[in-house]
Parts: sequence; structure tokens; C-alpha cells
Amino acid sequence: MAQIFKAKKQPLQKKSVVLDITAMDHQGRGIAKHNNKVCFVSGALPNEQVKATIIDDKARYSSAATQKIIKASDARVTPFCEHYNHCGGCQLQHLETGQQVIEKQTAVNQLFEKFAKQKNLNWEAPLLSKSTHYRRSARVAVMFDKAAKKIRVGYRASGSKNIVSINQCAVLSEAFADVFTLFDSLINQHKSLHSISHLQLCESDEHSFVVIRHTKTIPDEFKILVEQVTASHKYEIVWQSESDVIEHSHFAMPYYYLKEFDLKFEFGLGNFIQVNAQVNQAMLKQSADWLNLNGDESVLDLFCGIGNFSLVLAKQAKTVIGVEGVTSAVAMAAQNAQTNSITNAEFYCFDLTQKIQNAPWFSKDLDVLVLDPSRTGAMAVLEQLPLKQFKTILYVSCDPVTLARDSAIISQAGFELNKIGLMNMFPHTGHIETMALFQRR
Repeated sequence: MAQIFKAKKQPLQKKSVVLDITAMDHQGRGIAKHNNKVCFVSGALPNEQVKATIIDDKARYSSAATQKIIKASDARVTPFCEHYNHCGGCQLQHLETGQQVIEKQTAVNQLFEKFAKQKNLNWEAPLLSKSTHYRRSARVAVMFDKAAKKIRVGYRASGSKNIVSINQCAVLSEAFADVFTLFDSLINQHKSLHSISHLQLCESDEHSFVVIRHTKTIPDEFKILVEQVTASHKYEIVWQSESDVIEHSHFAMPYYYLKEFDLKFEFGLGNFIQVNAQVNQAMLKQSADWLNLNGDESVLDLFCGIGNFSLVLAKQAKTVIGVEGVTSAVAMAAQNAQTNSITNAEFYCFDLTQKIQNAPWFSKDLDVLVLDPSRTGAMAVLEQLPLKQFKTILYVSCDPVTLARDSAIISQAGFELNKIGLMNMFPHTGHIETMALFQRR
């Protein structure tokens, strides 16, 4: 049998180049031209000239990392976090906060022009929050560093699996200000705690939870020690084994309250909730304002989670059907409806990437469609739904690429984009969250 030998790919010779940055992409990277190709440049801003190192060279594009600013943008600022140049959590602290929103909006415009062939979008005012200490939840990595011969507690480094030890995180809730140094000290001092693999942080309206995930049994005396040491910080410690079993269930159920709608949302510590409480409140108010329901509508809320949109809209609609693929979230949505005495909302567990033809929730007697998908978007279900039955579609997006792509499907079904607005859920990062309202032509 003949053997075919392939020449080994030569490692990229990293070289420094001078680049003129003309724009910013939807991930917060500068855009330049190099060797007649697009080059994405981390750490660079529009209207800057930078010295950068080429770190990846593909057939159609290349990637580079900024080494030195030759000519700075007027919008460039000094990052406020001591870990910024190493931690991978934030990408845009070097850009003035207001300009971050402008650049994100520009990036969405470009994606709509590319994927949906739409220009001159009808932009509403962006939804904003405080720009620091806005995160009410986060996942903290715990990993042994062979070189340093110690366990690190922190976030992943930019473009790497390595962990950066964090002293304080300026975008995380102030309730967790000491969590990194506290657990760094505890875990490194006690070998019995070395099986901790990560910490899940979550702040509800009344409690600050620290879920401690571990891969081996931790003796009770060390669990008691952790609870004693952290008691002054008023953390609710929750132990979770490798099998995902919550070992102590004495803690109060976490919840958040929406004063605007007089709604209380309970959630499990494994359920998804929006990490920015301030923007979540504004987002739900905007959705109700934009839809402007009169009490006669039947609403289909896909990717409904614990009922975040469903229950708000149920107060203004005739009926709401919520559909979600995660069993625990569906159970929580139904529980939240009961807690809030809402009787016109029903919830179904269904994988929305599958065929919906015989789904028990599928009905042709619906007026309003609400979509709040993950980053993969809603293409699979949009291609199956008889969209023409809806008068209005509200799309809440956490990825502008899939939003622009899915908007083309909605447009082809006879809808026009009535209004669109940025929701700056994650200041100082490249994440772009958008709300779009489509009306049937």
C-alpha cells in the first residue's frame, strides 16, 4: 500500500509590523490591512497606528497582538484593572466607556449590511448600567501551576488555558471583593482542599453564594473550616461534588425581584440568569414598551429560561407559552408562575434544534414571537416556524453575527426591522447584546 507523506507545516515566524487601524470588529479587535488581507489586531483601536506581532496567518486573514501604540486614538484610556494585560475577562478597558457602545453599534451595522443586506438601522438609545461591579455571577478557576508550585485562583489568561491569579475583579459585584485572596490562601494552606476545581459565584437579592465544586471527597472538618473562615464575609457556602450533587441544601433559595413588574424570580444555582441585574431590568421594561401588548395577544416565548420574559409579558397578554430545552429551568419557570399567581402562562421542555412539527406547544394561533437564544442563534427553529402567522417578533440576541443571519430569514418571511437597540450587558468586553423588533409588513 502506497504511503503518502505530508510535509510538516512550518511554525509561524512571528514578526513585527506597523499597522493602520481603520475599524473595530464585533469582538473588540482593531481591523487593518496587511499583505492584502484583513488583519484582526487585539489591543488596537480605530484611527490608531500600532506596532504589532503577527500571531496567526490564515489564507484569508491574519491575527496580530499590539506591542506598541505609535499614534493613539483620542478615545484611548488607561485600563483601571491591575490584571488587565494578563486576564482574559475584559478586552476593552483601554477604550473610553461611551465609545465602546458606539463601536459595538457600528459593528452591528456592518454585520447587518453583510448578512441581512440592511442599512440605516433605526437605532434606539442603548441600555446602560454602571461600568464597574456590574456582574452578579462569575465562574472562578482553581488550578495547580507547576511552574509556580502553587494553586492559582482566578480567571483564564487571554488566549490561553493558564490561570491568572486575581486579587480583585473590578467588574464583579463588590460582595465578592475578597473571594480570590481568601480562597487562594485557604486552598494553598490545606492539602485536603486541593480537589477544588472551580468556584461558582452568584449574588441574589439577599445572599452571596459560593458554590465550591470538588473532584474528591473533602473531610467535614475542612468544610467546617472554610465555612468558619468565610462567615464574616456572609457567603452562603454550597458544596458540589463531581457528580453535580449539591451536598448541603440548607441554603435559602436565591431570587431576584423586579420592582417594575412586582415579580419575584427564584432560580437554581445551576440555572442561567442575566449577569447584569441593572441591564436585565431595563431590558424587560424595554421589551414590554416595544411590544405594547393590549391584553388580547397570544405570545410564544422560545428559549424562555426561568421565565424572565414570559412572566413579564403574561401580565400584559392573553396567554404566554414558554419553551426551553433545560428541564430544571422549565420547572423553575412553572414554579415562578405559581409563586407570582400567574395563571395564563404555561411552559414546555423541548430541544429547539429538533423538528417542531408534532411538538405539544406548537400552535398556529399565535400573535407575538419572542426569541432569546444562546450564541448559536435561532436559525433551526426559525426555518420551521410558519412566521407569517405572527404580527410581531422580538429578538433578544447575545451574538450579533447570528442575529444578523437570523434577521435575513425573518425579513424574507415578510417582516421589516422596526427598531433595534444595544444593551451593554458586559461593559469593557467584546460581548454585544442587542434587542430587535420586527413588524409584519
